[in-house]
Amino acid sequence: MSGTDGETHDGTNGRVEYLRNVYDLATQADTDAYYTQWAASYDDELTRQGYQTPRRCADALRRFVASDATVLDIGCGTGLSGAALASAGLTDLVGTDVNAEMLDVARVAGIYRDTWVTDIDDPFPFARGTYNAIAAVGVIGVGAAPASLLRQSLEALAADGRLVFSYNDHALEVPEFTDALTDVISSGLAEQEFAEHGTHIEGLGSMSTVYVLRRC
Repeated sequence: MSGTDGETHDGTNGRVEYLRNVYDLATQADTDAYYTQWAASYDDELTRQGYQTPRRCADALRRFVASDATVLDIGCGTGLSGAALASAGLTDLVGTDVNAEMLDVARVAGIYRDTWVTDIDDPFPFARGTYNAIAAVGVIGVGAAPASLLRQSLEALAADGRLVFSYNDHALEVPEFTDALTDVISSGLAEQEFAEHGTHIEGLGSMSTVYVLRRC
């Protein structure tokens, strides 16, 4: 991380920039502490930087599920992903996150009919098939959730349930994440219905691939 506190001051009204250092986080404890600091300014910073992946994920998922499908938005943070899902026409949204401060911001926005703080060791404490779809927007990757969450997410869905998720440039360069995708498809757990490489964060010039998988 740059500086002494992992933050970057951009010289504009004393704003603290967190985005450029988020991929350097080494442990879950580091990640949780970092996002706690970031919670109040997260939406503003991501919006200013042109965060496109939530809209792309929402549009992709809407192609495969009905508007009233019950969607679990994991790692929902402050609700940017939920807002994109709602804008795409999805009306029944539930949000979870490991960080209570981020989730508090999402609750205020009123996007989700229910929210809860997730236990990292038990991210899906419900019967398989409870939700028609799961969204993991910018969640699985370097400095975020481990590659194992991909299989766990699919296993939480009933047959024909959909998972929409994204891998950014950093994740696409790490075999652990691409291997996890190959494994769930080659093992017959899921089939890929959609993949599109496009803009992730305009301000950083970064890209991501959005995927939709069907649980077999």
